[in-house]
Amino acid sequence: MSDYIVRATAADSNIRAFAITSKQMVEDARRHHNTSPVMTAALGRLLSAGAMMGTMMKGEKDLLTLQIQCSGPAKGLTVTADTNGNVKGFAVNPQVELPNRPDGKLNVGGALDLGILTVIRDMGLKEPYSGQCELKTGEIAEDLTYYFATSEQIPSAVGLGVLVDKDLSVKEAGGFIIQLMPFTPDEVIDKLEKKISEIDSVTKMLERGLTPEQILEEILGEFGLEITDKMDTAFRCDCSKERISRAISTLSKKDLDDIIADGESIEVKCQFCNTAYNFDIDELKELRK
Repeated sequence: MSDYIVRATAADSNIRAFAITSKQMVEDARRHHNTSPVMTAALGRLLSAGAMMGTMMKGEKDLLTLQIQCSGPAKGLTVTADTNGNVKGFAVNPQVELPNRPDGKLNVGGALDLGILTVIRDMGLKEPYSGQCELKTGEIAEDLTYYFATSEQIPSAVGLGVLVDKDLSVKEAGGFIIQLMPFTPDEVIDKLEKKISEIDSVTKMLERGLTPEQILEEILGEFGLEITDKMDTAFRCDCSKERISRAISTLSKKDLDDIIADGESIEVKCQFCNTAYNFDIDELKELRK
């Protein structure tokens, strides 16, 4: 089954909600970057969140970037998503090995530790919109909840989960984002807060085999849930040799001359998907012109 996102409203449109199943997306990222289990979970959570947040934007060419800079051994993560469910991302250090937490879960918070989460929305304006907050736990879902509350003043609940199998492949992945619109009645807020405090973790819901629709039904069923939209989502990188060529051509002529003087072809890897592109001397000379 391919990955997909559902969008929904509830409580007379006072609540908007998103949910995702992202097993294949996270597995593709794991294979591209050869991530350790804890980094599969970290990158998988951020990819799942990025894909859902990308669909919140309106413009066809809008782009969302989530960046985490951190003091832990992961060093950092970057995810970029568009409005159509395409997402890509990488970890600065994909090979972090840490003991599990006392509750047996992968220690994503330990891999990230202290740091800053930056959300950049490029909507084709002169300057992209950018918001920032400190990492609260480094577990990513709580950090995004805190970001929405402080930077965008949108009370939100974010749940993200990635289950890694014994053979290191991705067993399940998914999550949800639930947001309150302005002027939501207090009784709806109180009821929702109570409900969210009682639900299973995303990982447990995924283990139970729940679909995105069923996850939202479990949380918002008693609020008059209405699924409004369903769209495919996938790990998809838009790199190409032409795009890498443009990046090389921005190097100074001195740098290019030094590379050409070495007399050997070079290999350039895309940061987002690890695809390797080779450029021989003739191609490099052409780019220097």
